[in-house]
Amino acid sequence: MKRLIFHVDVNSAYLSWEAARLCAQGAEDIRMIPSAIGGDREKRTGVILAKSIPAKKFNIKTGEPVASALRKCPGLLLFKPDFQLYEKCSRAFMDICRKYAPIVEKYSIDECFLDMSGTEQIYPDPVAIAIKIKNEIRDTLGFTVNIGIGPNKLLAKTAGDFEKPDKVHTLFLAEMDTKLWPLPVAELFSVGRVAADLLKKADILTIGDLATADLQTVQALVGKKHGRQLREYANGTDNSPVLAEAEDAKGYGSSTTLEKDVTTTEEAYRILLALTDTVTSRMRADGARAFSVCVTIRGNDFKNKSHQKKLDEPTDITAEIYAVAKKLYTDLWDKKTPLRLLGVSLSDITRDAFMQQTLFSDGHKDRQRKLDKTIDGIRRKFGSDTITRGSIYRYGEDVGKKYKAQIKQKKDEGG
Repeated sequence: MKRLIFHVDVNSAYLSWEAARLCAQGAEDIRMIPSAIGGDREKRTGVILAKSIPAKKFNIKTGEPVASALRKCPGLLLFKPDFQLYEKCSRAFMDICRKYAPIVEKYSIDECFLDMSGTEQIYPDPVAIAIKIKNEIRDTLGFTVNIGIGPNKLLAKTAGDFEKPDKVHTLFLAEMDTKLWPLPVAELFSVGRVAADLLKKADILTIGDLATADLQTVQALVGKKHGRQLREYANGTDNSPVLAEAEDAKGYGSSTTLEKDVTTTEEAYRILLALTDTVTSRMRADGARAFSVCVTIRGNDFKNKSHQKKLDEPTDITAEIYAVAKKLYTDLWDKKTPLRLLGVSLSDITRDAFMQQTLFSDGHKDRQRKLDKTIDGIRRKFGSDTITRGSIYRYGEDVGKKYKAQIKQKKDEGG
């Protein structure tokens, strides 16, 4: 049976989801004007998470500081992120995909793979059914997606990036010489900036050049394992399966696909803390606790790895879950492979209010619970980005002291 894979990717997801909500309320479509999802406009803090096509004309880039974006475009319309909205929209478009595909794999909050292999009798024209899925998402949910079609995940994902927005593209093996091989080598999946520079210096300028290059030469430039993989990708070879996942994991999770590869433990820890902070605050809002913690990583080799730990008793304390997440991450990462994705998920959820009591109170846990409760309260009242745990920043200790001083000052002033 020939493989047939679709890759569905929401166009400028965070901005599109905010635009769909506003349009449903009768407001202007922010996708048509310079706009972005980011931090606080007045304080000029935070970074740009997504931007409209008109904003791109001002050279505004995802990941750049809000202050920098506002210097480029003083009239930029800025919206704070709403992750509850994003999760709702993510579930909605993947539910539509599940109506058509036997197997759907969530790749990130705004991407999924559909394994359409064996559906030829039901959908004889893959492009036609892809257009139908794309249009149903647009007409039902109010935002657009790109769908790439290919014989494997690599080529389907590559096809989806050809032209945006609201498009369907194919990339089959017979089309590689016209659609893939003429592209710059830097556009091949998993070719980072360093690898691209090394290949260019060896006069390997296009993906086609890489596909026909001597394997030993490529391996000498970028390493034995990575070199073999890049040459296979350039020739359209990818045997990774589309993995079916449960629609309802009965838990809490948060993951992020990184624009820049993570290559140090320090960077990973900061991201893990931010993810842990997100999932634990959502869990506490529901009055829940978790018995199990799981960490997932994805390297630039396109492979997922995960470890899970069962706890002796359920917890909702951010610091406790973060400590477990760090240990799981340390066990997972080989300290060599650059990472593209990090995720933290909590399962074996209990909402039983009863907690086993010990004869003596654990003062440390009590302090941690009070800290979590204080942070949750501030965010509910003033917004989710009002306060951030200091360790998320490079100079976490200094930032933490700053927040403590601010909170103490408010208390002294009777705030």
